[in-house]
Amino acid sequence: MLQPRTICATAVLLGATLVTAAVPAVAAPQAAPAAATVCPTGWGATDKAVTAATSESVRNVRTGRHDCYDRMVVDVPGAARGDLGYSVRYVDRLHQDGSGRHIPVSGGAILEVRVTAPAYDPETGAATYPARAGRALPGVDLTGYRTFRDARFAGSFEGDTQLGLGVRGRLPFRVQQLDGRLVIDVAHNWTGAAAR
Repeated sequence: MLQPRTICATAVLLGATLVTAAVPAVAAPQAAPAAATVCPTGWGATDKAVTAATSESVRNVRTGRHDCYDRMVVDVPGAARGDLGYSVRYVDRLHQDGSGRHIPVSGGAILEVRVTAPAYDPETGAATYPARAGRALPGVDLTGYRTFRDARFAGSFEGDTQLGLGVRGRLPFRVQQLDGRLVIDVAHNWTGAAAR
């Protein structure tokens, strides 16, 4: 025979089950689908250049990763946007200005980046950017980049600074002049689709 306590506990559990079953199930709200990133297109892979010059010196080169492109920034503090001349183009091999020495750069393609600003103080000749010809750019780590493979310092000669940027392939790129810096973006692909 069932004990009164057992009967009471069974009734409470049965009642709780019936109440729970009577409450309609509410679906959890669905998360909105992530908006697809649309990448800029139309940059092209042809040579890009602006004729201008500054006596302000290159102080740093840094890189960054973005959804649609990898970015290199050449810092030239004090230089006005219109004074930052440049030439950026794909080359088969990187040759150092002045000596003509071949600077090996890894990657499927090489962008030669020339900035019309010295990497030294024009008055004293002292280096303002601690890089050595033929070596990787100091402080630049390209681990995990989708497009960039290598970044080399070629030298600074007669007021121009020359860099080699190794990329995965001949991909579209753009160059932007900003106050105090030159920005080079290289797209991850030709289609304008961001990676997932």
